Amino acid sequence: MQELHVKSLLPVRLDKYLMEQFPALGLGRLNKALRENKIKLNGKKQPLATRVQNGDVIRVYLLDDQLGLTSQEGPEFLQARAPAEFIYENDDLIVANKPAGIPVDGDESDTLLNRVLRRLYEEKRWDAAHEPRLCHRLDTGTSGLVLLAKTAAAEEFLVNAIKERLIRKTYLCVTFGRPVPPAATLHSFLTKDSVHGIVRILDEPKSGAKEIITAYDTIAVSGRLALLRVELVTGRTHQIRAHLASIGCPILGDSKYGNNAANRELKLKYQALCAWELAFPKKISDPQFAALAGKVFRAPKPWYYQQVLDGTLK
Repeated sequence: MQELHVKSLLPVRLDKYLMEQFPALGLGRLNKALRENKIKLNGKKQPLATRVQNGDVIRVYLLDDQLGLTSQEGPEFLQARAPAEFIYENDDLIVANKPAGIPVDGDESDTLLNRVLRRLYEEKRWDAAHEPRLCHRLDTGTSGLVLLAKTAAAEEFLVNAIKERLIRKTYLCVTFGRPVPPAATLHSFLTKDSVHGIVRILDEPKSGAKEIITAYDTIAVSGRLALLRVELVTGRTHQIRAHLASIGCPILGDSKYGNNAANRELKLKYQALCAWELAFPKKISDPQFAALAGKVFRAPKPWYYQQVLDGTLK
């Protein structure tokens, strides 16, 4: 924890003051710390836009390495193991390719967001006051495409487009078991079990449960396994993983909903699930983002795709 006694003759915004004191802190981490009640102004949680002045006391409950106070040179995100891979970038957004095994963000040094920031920093394009923001999430063990907004307007557009299901999300996965029929659209209900950190699939509606729709078709089969193309119609926590498991075809490598004996036998560390494609609608009314109309972005096909096709993974 760091305690700061403000010494400023003129009022200044809380976020600006903190970034001046801790250059390694970006706006994204500041917002996250505020949400987690790790920033207190005169003992209370206050918006980052609050003006601080001479005599105010700020307490920041973050680790020294998060604040850039350790011996490392440069911002904390430089500890990320590698710069991010960008599939596409323009003035408004970034489409980044997340490897399996790293979280999109969080307190760890090697996150997708930190890899994005590291790349921008190394290319001399990083601006602490205007860092890209995540517009959606992927599970740590899932690989594939993630959208990040570079402006407030882009964030609002992308988050709304995802919420309204205007951006079509298609995944590739390998299941332990062949689904019958080989192609279908599944309609169920999902409820969260926060005690066990999982979700449960229901056939009938129940208080607190949310409708889920998952469409799949089988690309190929190999022994006990099936390679599927899956469209995430609704986007709920663990939806694809739990929905496919509910029909007896869990995703290979999934330790929460899968067959752990098969996972150990085939030596899969993470679930064989990739957020492969993001397709924007053919018409976009907002002229600022009209150039994205009809664009389709794809991640490289994951390693298991070809191995199921040629029968070496079975």
